[in-house]
Amino acid sequence: MASQSRHISERIDRQAADVYGYTSDPAHLPAWAPGLGDSVEHEDGRWYVRTPAGRAGFAFAERNDFGVLDHDVTLPSGEVVHIPMRVIPDGDACEVVFTLRRLPGMSDDDLTRDAGLVQADLARLKHILEAGG
Repeated sequence: MASQSRHISERIDRQAADVYGYTSDPAHLPAWAPGLGDSVEHEDGRWYVRTPAGRAGFAFAERNDFGVLDHDVTLPSGEVVHIPMRVIPDGDACEVVFTLRRLPGMSDDDLTRDAGLVQADLARLKHILEAGG
């Protein structure tokens, strides 16, 4: 059975390359995505985020010219969650699209809460980048 997804987006008035460059650097995660983790560590070539549930691994797709920011989060349990994300050029601006998938056992309320958290993260990203970050 296919999982349910929600596509959450935010238009950012910056060049797509600038948005991709900032967003693809895991060191910036705590600034724009504190819901994922409040700090990051780079150890032995891998990135980790400190989450309320413990230390989680984090890896973006390899740098690319297509704005693909897909990433895998390895939860403290060892479960890997794949998250599709894109920066889509639109003239002198762009749109960032995050695909939120319903995980097994996730309630409607949990999905709605997570969608709100992602929207807040994308709004924070917009604010940072439009302010010159």
